[in-house]
Amino acid sequence: MLPGIGPLGAMALLLTATLALDPVTSLIMLAGIYYGSLYGGSTTSILVNVPGEAASVVTAIDGYQMARKGRAGAALAIAAVGSFVAGTLGIVGLMLFAPTLAAFALRFSSPEYFALALLGLFALSRLSGGSFWKSLLSLSIGLALATVGMDITSGTTRYTFDVVELSQGIDLVPVVMGLFGVGEVLAVAERAGGLPHVTRVRFRELFPSRAEWRQAFPAVLRGTGVGFLIGLLPGPGGVLSTFASYGLERRITKRPEEFGHGAVEGVAGPESANNAASSAAMVPLLALGIPFSPITALLLAALVLQGVQPGPLLMQQRPDVFWGVVASMYVGNVALLILNFPLVGIWVSVLRIPQPVLVALILLFTLVGAYSINNSMLDLLVLIVMGVVGYVGKKLDFDLSPMVLGLVLGTMLEKTFHQTLYMSRGDVSVFFLRPISGTLLAMLVVILVGPTIWRLIRRRPVTARPANP
Repeated sequence: MLPGIGPLGAMALLLTATLALDPVTSLIMLAGIYYGSLYGGSTTSILVNVPGEAASVVTAIDGYQMARKGRAGAALAIAAVGSFVAGTLGIVGLMLFAPTLAAFALRFSSPEYFALALLGLFALSRLSGGSFWKSLLSLSIGLALATVGMDITSGTTRYTFDVVELSQGIDLVPVVMGLFGVGEVLAVAERAGGLPHVTRVRFRELFPSRAEWRQAFPAVLRGTGVGFLIGLLPGPGGVLSTFASYGLERRITKRPEEFGHGAVEGVAGPESANNAASSAAMVPLLALGIPFSPITALLLAALVLQGVQPGPLLMQQRPDVFWGVVASMYVGNVALLILNFPLVGIWVSVLRIPQPVLVALILLFTLVGAYSINNSMLDLLVLIVMGVVGYVGKKLDFDLSPMVLGLVLGTMLEKTFHQTLYMSRGDVSVFFLRPISGTLLAMLVVILVGPTIWRLIRRRPVTARPANP
C-alpha cells in the first residue's frame, strides 16, 4: 500500500535475509512480496489516486473515480476478487502449461518485440478516450523521457546535461508518483471541496451491487487471459498487461462514455491482468531458468545463492522448490483475499482522515518512496517536476497515462530496433518477413487505418434501387 517502495525495492532489501533460510522458504518469502504488492498497490490508487506501484497506474483511472462517487468499497472489493481469480487461474496455467508456454515465448526475438512495442504504443495510447492529439503529445513526451541516459548499443550518453545520475535514465516510479500522486495533491489543495469524504454506511453497502458484479466478472476473465499471455514475454509484464487489458475493455464495451469516469471494467480488467502476469512470469523462470523482468531476476538470484539452478530439470531434481512455490501462491491468494475483502471497510476509512493530515501523509510517502529507490536527490527532483506536469495536465484536461506508456515502451522500442538492424545488417524488410512480427505490424495497420475506412464506408450514400415493375 505504501507508494513508491514497490515489490522490487522490498525484495532487494530482503534478498540477503534469504541466506538464513532454505531454498523453498526463501523463494516463498520473495514471491509472497511480489504478488502481495500487486494486491496492495491498488488500494492507494483507488482511495487517493496514488499508485502504490507502477502496475496500479491504470487502476487509478476508474478506481479513483468510483471512490469519488462513494463506491470506494465496491472498487476495492472488485479489485480483490479479480486479483484472487486471476492469481488462481494463473497458478493453474503455471502448473499445466509451464514448459509449452515457455518454449513459445522463446520464439520471440528482437523484431517481434519491436513490432509488439510499436503495436502497444498506438493501440493503447488513448486509454481514457480523450483527444487524440492530446494523447499523442503525452505519448511523445513519454518517448522523449525514455531517450534520456546511456544508449545501450553505442554507450553514448544523451540529454544528461553532465548530470551523472541521468546516465542511468529516468526511473519510472518517481514519474508515476509525481504525475498521479503529487499532481493530485496540488489539485486537491486548489479545490475547495478537497478529497472525497465517505459517509458512514453499513458493512454490506461497501460491496458491489449485482449489476457491478455482472460487469466485473467477464472483465476479470478477459484480463486474466491478457495478463497471462503478456506475462510470458520479457519486459515489464505487470505494467503492460494493465494497459492492454484497459484498452481491450474500452474497445469492446457498450458504454465507452463511462471509462475514465468510474467504469467497473476499468478496475476489474487491469487488476486481474497484473496478477495473472505475475503468475505467468514464473513460467520462464522456473521452466527455463530465464528471468524476463527485474523482479524475477531477483528471484533467480535468491535461488542461485541457495545453490539451486532453475530450468527444464527443476521439476525432476527439486520438485520441492517448484511445488512449494505453487502451493505458496495458492495460500497467498487466499490470505490476500482475506486481507482485502472482509477488511474493505477499514481501507475505505482512510478517506475519513482529516484532509490536511491525509494530504500531508500522501506527500510524505511519495517523497520517501521516490528517494528510497536509488537514494538520489535526482529522483526527488523528477518527482516534483512530474508533479507540476501532472497538475498542469489535469488543468488542461490531458490524459497522462500515455506518457507512462511511452516511458515504459520507449526503451524497449529503441533497443529492439537497433538489435534488429544489427542482426539484419540494415535490412528493414526483416520486420515484415518474419511471421510473428509481420502479423503484429499488419494488426497495427488495421488499427491505424481501419477506423478511417469504416467511417468512410458508413458515410457512403446508398443508391436507391429501382422499384420492381
